[in-house]
Amino acid sequence: MTSLADLHFDNRFARLGDVFSSRVVPDPLNNPRLVVGSADAAGLLGLNPAEMEDPLFTELFSGQKIWKEAEPRAMVYSGHQFGVYNPQLGDGRGLLLGEVVNPGGEHWDLHLKGAGSTPFSRMGDGRAVLRSSIREFLASEALPVLGIPSSRALCVTVGDNPVYRERKERAAMLVRLARSHIRFGHFEFFYYNDREDDLRRLVDFTLQTCYPYCQHEPQPVLAMFRTVAERTMHMVARWQAYGFCHGVMNTDNMSILGITFDFGPYAFLDEYDAGYICNHSDHAGRYAFNRQPVIAHWNLACLAQALVPFIDVEVLKAELGNAMPLYEAEYRRLMNARLGWAGQRPEDDELRNELLALMQGSAADYHIALRLLAEDDPQARDQFIDREAFDRWLVRHRTRQAVDESAMAGRLACNPVYVLRNYLAQQAISAAEEDDFSEVRRLHQILREPFIRVPGQEAYAAPPPDWGRRLEISCSS
Repeated sequence: MTSLADLHFDNRFARLGDVFSSRVVPDPLNNPRLVVGSADAAGLLGLNPAEMEDPLFTELFSGQKIWKEAEPRAMVYSGHQFGVYNPQLGDGRGLLLGEVVNPGGEHWDLHLKGAGSTPFSRMGDGRAVLRSSIREFLASEALPVLGIPSSRALCVTVGDNPVYRERKERAAMLVRLARSHIRFGHFEFFYYNDREDDLRRLVDFTLQTCYPYCQHEPQPVLAMFRTVAERTMHMVARWQAYGFCHGVMNTDNMSILGITFDFGPYAFLDEYDAGYICNHSDHAGRYAFNRQPVIAHWNLACLAQALVPFIDVEVLKAELGNAMPLYEAEYRRLMNARLGWAGQRPEDDELRNELLALMQGSAADYHIALRLLAEDDPQARDQFIDREAFDRWLVRHRTRQAVDESAMAGRLACNPVYVLRNYLAQQAISAAEEDDFSEVRRLHQILREPFIRVPGQEAYAAPPPDWGRRLEISCSS
C-alpha cells in the first residue's frame, strides 16, 4: 500500500501544454471536514484506506494543500448541449490535479470537482454544493457494483464557504477518479476550430494513453472509434437494463472511455416509465429514459464528425450503422440474465416487452418486480394491476426460464435488492446538511453489496414514500 505522501504522479495530459488546458490553483475550503470516503476507490490508487483518517487527507482533498508533483489543470473542450453546439466549455468548476500511477503501473486521473473558478467558468463561481457532491459520490461507487462502467469517487469534503444556488448552501469538493477525463467534446473543440494539428495531437495522445492496442491496427483511429462505439453502446445497454437515467447526455458529458461520467440530475427508475424524464430542465424530453440509446448513437455521430480528417466518411457511416445492433444484443443478453432466460430465442423480445408494458400500465416498481421474479416470490403478482394478464405472462415466463439452483443463484446475482433511489440519496443529503454524515456513509456501505438481503436493512429495499416519488433534480443537484 502507498501513503498519501508517496503517491507517484506522471502528469501526461499536463505535458500537452496550454493549448489543451490552463494551470489553475484550487481555491480551498474553509474549515474542511471529511463527509465520506471510499476504501474501494482508495485501493485503485494503491492508497491505504487508513490514510483517510489522517487530517492530511482532508487538507489535500479540500484544496488547502497540494502535492509539489501535482500540476492542476483546467481542461478546454466544447460540445453539443441539448443538441445545440456550444463552441467553448471546459472545466468550469473542476481541476485535473494530476495523474497518479498506482503500484500496478495504472494511471488514474485525480480530479477535484468544486475547486473554484477557472478560465472556463463562464461567470460561475466554480464551486460545487454538498448535495451534488454527495449524489455524484454515491452514484460513482454504486454503479460499478452493478456492472455499469463509471468514473469513481474517492471522497467528499465540505467547508463553511457560502454558495448561492436556489438557496444559500455550503461549498463542497468531490475527488473523482478516472483512467482519463477526455470527452467527445475535446475532439469537437479542435475540429470545429479548424485546428487539425492540435486535433491530431489529441488523437495520438488518446491512442497512446487510452487505446494503445489500437495503434497496431491497420487504421488505428478507426479501431479506436470502433472500440469507443462498442463501449458506449454496451454502457447504455446496462443503463437501460438497470433502470438508470443519466439526465444530461450532452457530448461534453460523454467519456472517450465509454464510462458513465459527469453525474448531474441522474435517477434510477422507481415505478417503470419508459418515457421518464429525470432532469427538470429537460422540457422536451430529449434525455428521457427510453431515448438514451438513440442519443448515445447521435453523440457517437458527433464524435465521428470530429474524426473525419482521419477516417473516410463512408467508413464512419458503416461503423455507426453497427452501433445500435451492438446495443440491442447487449441489452437482450443483460435482460435475459435478469429474467433467468438461458441463451437467446426469437420470442424473447416479445415476451420481455410484454412484461415491461404490464409494468408501465401498473406503475410497477421496476427493481422490486424484477427481484421478486428472480426469487420466484408470489408477491411479484401484487406489483401488477391486471393480475390475470400477469398470470398469463408468468406461465410463458416459467416455460422459458431455467429452473435449476444455479440458474436461481445467477438471477439473484444480477437483480439488486438495494438501489440508489433518489429519496434515499435525499435523506442522506438532508442529514449531511445538518453535519450528520452517518447516513451518507451507511448508504454507501449498503450499496457496496446490493444483491444480498440483510436483516435490518428492509427500509432501504422499500419503494419510495409519497414525498420521494418523482423528485425534481436539477443540474446543480
